Amino acid sequence: MATRISINARSVQLLRIFVSGIFLVAGFNHLLQVEKTAQRIEKANFKGIAHLFGDPQWLVILSGIVMLSAGFLFLMGYKTKWAALILIGVLIPITLSIQVGQITTLGPLFKNIAILGGLLFFVLNDTRKSVNPDEYEP
Repeated sequence: MATRISINARSVQLLRIFVSGIFLVAGFNHLLQVEKTAQRIEKANFKGIAHLFGDPQWLVILSGIVMLSAGFLFLMGYKTKWAALILIGVLIPITLSIQVGQITTLGPLFKNIAILGGLLFFVLNDTRKSVNPDEYEP
């Protein structure tokens, strides 16, 4: 037997908008500051994870494009579950290679964990509008 939980539609919409913002900003930063971002990878303790995927500069450019594209789809609420899965696919390697293993990045590590939680909300729940437009029912 499934438990039904009613959620205010505005809260779901705001969560989607706020979570997408980090990817839009990060995507722009990756594309505007390729060299600086690639240098951060080279200074990371687990830079080997990034190197498994290829050249850091190309990874920065590719991740910037993906974050902008999927972040925009996520913001608009189009194919939200798929956009969230794509963003998770970018977030996890970045988090593992840059934030894990460095005491100075504990704040950003837990920020990324919180963002992952927000994305998982949209992956695990059907957030399309229900019959009552003021509520979502996962």
